[in-house]
Amino acid sequence: MAVTIDQAVADFEAPATSGQTVRLSALKGKQVVIYFYPKDSTPGCTTEGQGFRDQYAAFKAADTEIFGISRDSLKSHENFKCKQEFPFELISDKDEAVCQLFDVIKLKKLYGKEYMGVDRSTFLIDKNGVLRQEWRGVKVPGHVDAVLAAAQALNKA
Repeated sequence: MAVTIDQAVADFEAPATSGQTVRLSALKGKQVVIYFYPKDSTPGCTTEGQGFRDQYAAFKAADTEIFGISRDSLKSHENFKCKQEFPFELISDKDEAVCQLFDVIKLKKLYGKEYMGVDRSTFLIDKNGVLRQEWRGVKVPGHVDAVLAAAQALNKA
C-alpha cells in the first residue's frame, strides 16, 4: 500500500552511504525529508542535491533529517555524495522496495522511448512518522525552498 497524507508511513530499512542502514522507525522524534531522484550525477539530480546541501543548516535548525534516494548502487552514491560534498546520506533502493512504498516508479518517456523510472518526488514526514506533505513530478527550481518552508512550519506546529 502506498503512502497517504496524514497517515503513518510503513517502516522500512535500506542501505545508505557511510555504511549506514536507514530505518524509518529509528528516526522517530525528528522530521524527515526523503527526496527521490532518477539518477546520480545527472544535471537535474545534481542541482537538486546541491539545493538540499546548500540549505542543510536551515533544515537541521528545523530538526529535519534529509535523505536522497534512487535505484543507483551504494558505490555510485558514495562517489556522487563525495563529489558534491553532500552532508546527508543517500539511500540505495536497487530492489525498488522503498520506491514502491512511496509509489514513485512511473512510466516515463525519453527521446520517444517509454520506460519505467523514478518520478522526482519529495516527502515530508513528521516526528511521529506521519506523512505530512508530498511533492510529486517535481521541477527542481524553487523546490528545495518550498520543502524547507514546509519543514520549518511543521517544526513550529
